[in-house]
Amino acid sequence: MGLKKFKEILGNELGRIDSLGISKRNERVIEGFWEDGAIIGGRRYVVFNSNDYLGLRLNKKIISAEEEGTKKYGAGPGAVRFISGTTEVHKNLELAIAKFHGREDAILFSSAFSANLSVLHSLIKGQSVDSLVSSNTLVISDELNHRSIIEGIRVSGISKLQKEVFSHMNYDDLERIIRENKGKFRRVIIVTDGIFSMLGEAQDIKKIKTIAERYDDEFEEGILVVVDDAHRVGCFGKTGRGCEEFFGARADIIIGTLGKAFGADGGYVTGDKIFIDYFRESAASYVYSNPISGGNASAGLEALRIISEEGVKILKKLNENIKIFKEGIVSNGLKLASDSNHAIQPILIGDPEKTKKIVSLLFDDGFLVTGINYPIVPKGCDEIRVQISAAHKKEDIENFVDSCERHMREIQMGIK
Repeated sequence: MGLKKFKEILGNELGRIDSLGISKRNERVIEGFWEDGAIIGGRRYVVFNSNDYLGLRLNKKIISAEEEGTKKYGAGPGAVRFISGTTEVHKNLELAIAKFHGREDAILFSSAFSANLSVLHSLIKGQSVDSLVSSNTLVISDELNHRSIIEGIRVSGISKLQKEVFSHMNYDDLERIIRENKGKFRRVIIVTDGIFSMLGEAQDIKKIKTIAERYDDEFEEGILVVVDDAHRVGCFGKTGRGCEEFFGARADIIIGTLGKAFGADGGYVTGDKIFIDYFRESAASYVYSNPISGGNASAGLEALRIISEEGVKILKKLNENIKIFKEGIVSNGLKLASDSNHAIQPILIGDPEKTKKIVSLLFDDGFLVTGINYPIVPKGCDEIRVQISAAHKKEDIENFVDSCERHMREIQMGIK
């Protein structure tokens, strides 16, 4: 009876989620891809909800590199790196990532999510209580940080007194928190997203770093700035170097991914060698979890080469597409949820049912988009999160905007 009761509780929770219209488990099944589109039920759809910002996922050179890497190293990694040995391509990719970011070293993870979990735990608590004396660390986080950052702080096991949240992108509030905690902690860790993925807003890393440097001497072990730049690396900044290039500042540790703009897979961390060496010893999801496969690593290495050599040209096309989309939205009387200059361009709807209806109507028109509702965004801020790619054609963007405007107008008039 006991387990039956537990299953009943789980069923009730699933029912509650479904009744709110926010369930995520009933995904559309994609049967394949063509150029910048997906095939679902035998029909072609233009994709406007992908993190493939540079359109590299279907790049023939990257696919070929992955095939060759798989032939050479096998379909899977075999075991964790310290047990079965690391492969040459993993080391080459780490060196290429470090060079791309102008750092001493880098370390690969299976995903940026697992990188955030392990890096934050390692920096806050370490391998044991004695290793870093976690009670002397204050962690300060932006209130809209990604779930992976929130979970990384949570699993570190620090007390409420060691956690502070500053108002979203409010640098005066960040400085207030630091100022009020002088003398209370030996070390401070400021952690933030580079791009906030629901709105496409860019955190000003230069302002954060300036504040950190201003108060660094007030803490015995200083202030460390950690940035999760997963949505920015490759597709933001003049040459795709992300937040640091765009704002002209340097974080202490950058967490990134190969699974978005690079069109491949896997997460990474880059910074001074002392940090990377420490993570190789302390980051649980690196030490005890399989790495990405040799094929994935080969694909990532080729993507880095392409972006390093052709990135400016690809970024120019991406930014042209973003401009076409934004101008189309404004001219059609629709409203963006933020003034984003990133590929993430959310259309504000403001009502969960309307959002769901418009997403369905757009799907009927051959466009694949995603509606975002509470609790992912605040109540009344329901949106369609549009993600622009360098692979999009001008006519596809214009047709998509026209469909959005038509369906919004029809719903407001009560026609649909």
